[in-house]
Amino acid sequence: MALLAITSAPLNLQELTAEVVHAGMGDGAIAAFTGLVRDHNQGRTVHFLEYDAYEPLALRTLGTIRDEIYMIWPDVRLGVHHRIGRLDIGEASIIIVVTSLHRGDAF
Repeated sequence: MALLAITSAPLNLQELTAEVVHAGMGDGAIAAFTGLVRDHNQGRTVHFLEYDAYEPLALRTLGTIRDEIYMIWPDVRLGVHHRIGRLDIGEASIIIVVTSLHRGDAF
């Protein structure tokens, strides 16, 4: 499984976490974030969201973000999966997992 991905498939936090943990064996902390599609925005009702991306550029940008993170926190490992396509209320649009030796760096 790729640590950085743009996908139309439903996101799986447990699988990404397992992959990031495997890449950073011996780490003492895991921090995870899941972004969900909510049913409102700025006082208006939301029925669904539709995400689109030029995948090569989006992956390159995620790689740049990862590289910047590794420059500041060289001992962390990062996994980011972002979903594209139509997402209904409550579905995950992004999952981010970070492992590190210590919890402060993971957060």
